[in-house]
Amino acid sequence: MTGFPEHLLREDLRDFTGYSSARTSAPGTATPARIWLNANESGYPSSVDVDGTSRRYPDPQPSALVDAFADLWATTPDRVVVGRGSDEMIELLVRALCRPGGDGVVVTPPTFGMYAVSARLHGSPVVDVPQVDDGLTWRVDTDAVAAAAVAAGARLVFLASPGNPTASVVPLRQVSDLAERLADRAVVVVDEAYGEFASQRSAVTLLEEHPNLVVLRTLSKAHGLAGLRVGLALVHPDLAVVLRRVQAPYPVPVPVAELALRALTPEALEATRQRVGGTLRLRDRAVRALRDLDGVRAIYASEANFLLVRCDEPDRLLDVLTADGIVVRDMRHLPGLDDALRITIGTDLEMTALDRALGDPS
Repeated sequence: MTGFPEHLLREDLRDFTGYSSARTSAPGTATPARIWLNANESGYPSSVDVDGTSRRYPDPQPSALVDAFADLWATTPDRVVVGRGSDEMIELLVRALCRPGGDGVVVTPPTFGMYAVSARLHGSPVVDVPQVDDGLTWRVDTDAVAAAAVAAGARLVFLASPGNPTASVVPLRQVSDLAERLADRAVVVVDEAYGEFASQRSAVTLLEEHPNLVVLRTLSKAHGLAGLRVGLALVHPDLAVVLRRVQAPYPVPVPVAELALRALTPEALEATRQRVGGTLRLRDRAVRALRDLDGVRAIYASEANFLLVRCDEPDRLLDVLTADGIVVRDMRHLPGLDDALRITIGTDLEMTALDRALGDPS
């Protein structure tokens, strides 16, 4: 395995060791630690935590959880960085790779807004390479992305696959080609937040051959744990070390790590697969209902748990649904989507309610 190209890191952070927390700085000795008096924690548990489960600071990267994620993705623990959802992983990548006011970030609108938000909050210029609307699907022009990254001297390229709100994937062949073309120039990040719903295999399978490739995953979507705020980056081990150094201390609370670990048991993963299958069936049903609706002009092919819909009168459709207590996402603020709504696939009962609100009594 070749090393991560160190010159892509911010020069001023290459020797940065980060904050030395009580957990990471504890001395290693032959005698097992028995009494911990190094972190100024309370000596006694809270009345709302009588067992003292949360009395002490957590492991910054809980080893059991890291190992479970590594097993899930058939990789090694030194490639796994866990944090507060994919949002934190995006922020860490911008922080570690982009000089404020300098190195650019390439995004492919319409896409997830946090890529540009994190870059702009960091003072990094954002380069837009619009996706191509083929009528029933959206396509990322990876040739144009590569050219823009080189021209702008970008350090980061973000690809959402499946995309939000497009619900389309970037073919792995194109991801691999892009990572190869930018091997010494930029890090290519593939955000697979909706990956469990896609028919394409994960870009994790490309990590060994491309040191400059990063894959983001989350427990927020298919796993049904959005409130837990657990996401991870799968990266080259050298980059993983740097991301942990620039991460705030103790990112994964004890109760969060425990519940996340339970979500990765074989039984829980099988239940997730069953839910995903049910969601895909409901998605197909929603397509059939929507395509017969007056004013709906396009329903894009979806590899996710939502549908992107173009319609003649978005406001009228929003009013109909809102009057019945149903909230969908207005996407008209995004470029190229001035007539579009995004509809998440919910439960069977919720989708039946949607059908009735749209005038289907079945």
